[in-house]
Amino acid sequence: MLHNSLFVVLDNIRSGHNVGSVFRTSDAFGVDKIYLCGITPSITHKEVKKTALGAELTVPSEHVYSLIKLIKKLKHQGFKIYALEQHKKSIKLGRFKPHYPCVLVVGNEVNGVNKKLLKIVDKIIEIPMIGKKESLNVSVAYGITLYQILRNKIK
Repeated sequence: MLHNSLFVVLDNIRSGHNVGSVFRTSDAFGVDKIYLCGITPSITHKEVKKTALGAELTVPSEHVYSLIKLIKKLKHQGFKIYALEQHKKSIKLGRFKPHYPCVLVVGNEVNGVNKKLLKIVDKIIEIPMIGKKESLNVSVAYGITLYQILRNKIK
């Protein structure tokens, strides 16, 4: 593990298109690994491959069934765990300062990040919304968040 590693966890993402988009964005920003949890489609899924355009092969990934066990293991290895979620305890993305190595958890398109997981993460981060809709597409929110987290590394 590198001291500046960034891993991503996709928590029960339903759409293969969203997963493929996350892979493309992750490749562009140099994410070290993606964990696919629960019902999240694998890299062999037709929609993932169509949207990822080969990035599913350039970013290491692993399918894991127990999200909580994975997060506890990564915490034990020294990773800070951050969840992207609208929550009463969240901090605004613009004020967030990541500490590495870290993991960014992105949740299900409808239900968000697993509620049990939110109790054990180090921080919950949120993109401020000023429009009429309360949320963004998960892959769009991921891209915005990843750019904000990595903006000081990519100057």
